[in-house]
Amino acid sequence: MQPSDTRASVTTAPAPAPDASPTHPLDQDDRHRPGQPAFRRANLALFAAGIATFVLLYSTQGLLPILSADLDLTPGQASWTASATTLGLALGLLPASALSDRYGRTAVMTASVLAATALAVALPFAPDLTTLVALRTLQGALLAGLPATAMAYLAEEIHPSALASAMGLYVAGNSIGGMGGRLVSGWTAAALGWRWGLAASAALALLAALAFRLLIPAARHFTPAPVDARALARTVGRHLRNPLLVRLYALAMLFMAVFGAVYNTVGYRLISAPFHLPESVAASIFAVYLVGTATSAAAGRLSARLGRRGTLYVAIGVTAAGLLLSLADSLPCALLGLVLITAGFFAGHATASAAVGRTATEGRAQASALYLIAYYLGNSLGGTLGADAYHATGWPGTATVGLTAMALAAAVTLYATRQAHAARQAVADA
Repeated sequence: MQPSDTRASVTTAPAPAPDASPTHPLDQDDRHRPGQPAFRRANLALFAAGIATFVLLYSTQGLLPILSADLDLTPGQASWTASATTLGLALGLLPASALSDRYGRTAVMTASVLAATALAVALPFAPDLTTLVALRTLQGALLAGLPATAMAYLAEEIHPSALASAMGLYVAGNSIGGMGGRLVSGWTAAALGWRWGLAASAALALLAALAFRLLIPAARHFTPAPVDARALARTVGRHLRNPLLVRLYALAMLFMAVFGAVYNTVGYRLISAPFHLPESVAASIFAVYLVGTATSAAAGRLSARLGRRGTLYVAIGVTAAGLLLSLADSLPCALLGLVLITAGFFAGHATASAAVGRTATEGRAQASALYLIAYYLGNSLGGTLGADAYHATGWPGTATVGLTAMALAAAVTLYATRQAHAARQAVADA
């Protein structure tokens, strides 16, 4: 199941022979496959979980300009209401993954999403920025159980031949949740204020969380293990010594740094000169997330044709092209640039996250947690740097942060390409 560095990590396994089925006597792997009711339920449940998680995670991002105006904050100060949540989530991922090994994937995912949704009800009553940031940090830590465990659940319960598509659908749910949370909170806040915007996000997340709990099939391939700090440290150490995983973690951080920088500041840009869009219209920009839904679901097919690194090169190039295009003081160029940035980000994220699930043959929850730690640290770092750069120099500062991250991502991928070429050459010369 562990791919070599010369193959696409999200390439689907060969289809079974025409007479094969999940119950064929020669096939003892009873994990869920396409066409089975449990497969559909698992996919829909994780899709709903992604919606709930990202509605809550980014509920303040769509109303940052409104928060700035109401509480007299700079973009950098307001961005902490988004960055603190991803920071809290990053800090909670490894403990949550250890708890999932002990108490089960579905139990931890359910407790995580319901507790974070319950806390969301308190957010509209925060009296000031400090309280709001503290609550958002705690909410991020509570949310950690779901993303830390979801990829491990899919890797254990979904047949390898369908893992890429299942992971793509989960990431697509993330994109819809991110879009829905930003749109609902932004539109509501533009009409009624930021407190009502947060309340609307909490209601939407609750519906998705309940759908997840009703749909998720019980885990059949999970074996509980005691929480052992030393064993956890050894597992984490093994993952951090795996060159492929380390590269995937670096790519997660760099792609997400671009995304955090852009989406923490794009609302400010659209309501300012030369565009001067109304706040409700500026909030609608998050509908671009639909592009992420499509590119996430297509990432597996693209990797099957181009390979993992080929897909990453495309994702990096598309993201960089979007950043350059967005520099023009033209609304159509700014919007098309955002579309390209979003498409490139989700293609890169779907490719890298699926590669983690296929590469880690043991300690999958910890491997996924390390990926997401890098991912959300990248969001916190990029979101803060991007907002500060915007405050200092305008949109060109934000774009420079993103282009620097994509240059580093290209360097990481190029290094992997050269390493793979050297390995092939050594085999040929042997």
